[in-house]
Amino acid sequence: MSSTLLLEKSSSKLLPKAPPTPADIDRLAELIKSHPPHLPLDPVLLPHLPLLSSSPAVLPTLLSRLFLSHSPSSKSLNLFLFSLAHSPTIPPHPASLDSVVHSLSRSRHFPQAISLFSQINSHHHPPPSPRTLSILLSRHAKFRPFEETLHAFLSLERTYSDAAAPFGYPHFNALLRAFCSLGRVPEARSLFVRLHSRFPPHPSTLNTLLLGFKEAGNLLAFDVFFHDAVLRGFSPDVVTYNIRIDAYCKMNRFGFALALYRELLLRDDLSPTVETLTTLVHGAGITKDPAKARQLFDEIPERGLVVDRGAYNALMGALVRGGDFAGAVKLSDEMEEKGFGLDDVSYYTLFCGLRKKGDLEGVCGLYRKMAGKGLVPRVRTVMLLMKFFCESKRCDLGLELWEYLVERGCCPHPHALDLLATGLCGSDRVGEAYKCFKQLAERGRWPSVRSVQLLERVLRRSKEGGKLEELKKMMESLPPKQMQNLEEEDVM
Repeated sequence: MSSTLLLEKSSSKLLPKAPPTPADIDRLAELIKSHPPHLPLDPVLLPHLPLLSSSPAVLPTLLSRLFLSHSPSSKSLNLFLFSLAHSPTIPPHPASLDSVVHSLSRSRHFPQAISLFSQINSHHHPPPSPRTLSILLSRHAKFRPFEETLHAFLSLERTYSDAAAPFGYPHFNALLRAFCSLGRVPEARSLFVRLHSRFPPHPSTLNTLLLGFKEAGNLLAFDVFFHDAVLRGFSPDVVTYNIRIDAYCKMNRFGFALALYRELLLRDDLSPTVETLTTLVHGAGITKDPAKARQLFDEIPERGLVVDRGAYNALMGALVRGGDFAGAVKLSDEMEEKGFGLDDVSYYTLFCGLRKKGDLEGVCGLYRKMAGKGLVPRVRTVMLLMKFFCESKRCDLGLELWEYLVERGCCPHPHALDLLATGLCGSDRVGEAYKCFKQLAERGRWPSVRSVQLLERVLRRSKEGGKLEELKKMMESLPPKQMQNLEEEDVM
């Protein structure tokens, strides 16, 4: 009997009798994460091929786990390629490709990420989406020179062309957005001038540039570009109005934002959207006018629009800024009753209000409510909580938060370790600080220089020679390129 038939026969015995459970996925994720990065991953994955092919959701879930735990990007790439090779007729889930490209880009393995686009096209699958391209280009523009990023874009354009796949203004927008998101608007505008003849202007292209000017915070340049675009024949759509309203709100020109809103109401061909009014609610919050925010919020259903979680969050933020924390809590209860639930933005807003009041008990209660629902907070929420807990001399709560994140498969931000380690060492809890440090290093992530120096100093003072030696070995085992990412922002 051939080896192929033997493999097929053995694989059939491994086929699960029921859909994969979370425990099945957890076990495989831990197996992949614990596998030495320098050894081939295929022998580990082959016995689990039936599990990988049992549901379209398995691969995206595994890749997401690897990404959140900061596992080496080579593991994500090998897992994805293994799945692609063993399911050549099944298109990869877009979320899977996004996770792999994000992981490779975060590690600055740009050639591998670019090569992956060619491999997808060679399997005759649908080409990567503009979103996937945007993930790659945004990181490329951040860490590579302007001309290199342009060269990468043109190379990817040829890849799409070779596969006879469409490549148009959405992909061009991804390139412009990569520079705009970094505040490098002059370079984005230069690209627009150089390439717009090959990618005919579309409202979304010009809106992308408007967003860049808005984020750069230069209101004069923003207005000049807008009026120049109108003279060139650009007709603003409702998204354009939303961007301009948001720019005026964030630059504390709420009166101008309201004037634009009234202008929009007079248009016969355009109508405000829920995003328009949500932006105005947020703008009223910036001016600390909760009454106006509530009035604008109430206009949403009056205009036949559907209130969403974003609108609730905007009003909640306005109430907290305006000092009406009780009203914000009541609004959060209303969100729960109507089935919206609270997300990270909701919790962050409420945490800000409680922190402003110095209400440690309230913060603890809300944190436990969030943890009880299994919600994993994003970086800014983690940092707010960790700082508040440590400033309140409650490192035990900071440690509880750290352990919760680790248990959920996340790799906390190095700055969170800075705060927690400082608090723990100051409370003579060096062993626990060392454990947190070790957990970060075991996930292949470099702690900050500050944390390393602090721990070395404390271990020498306490004459912990064994741990100091172990610490040095851990640092030596970390991937060298990760050293460049000491202060890099995290994506949780």
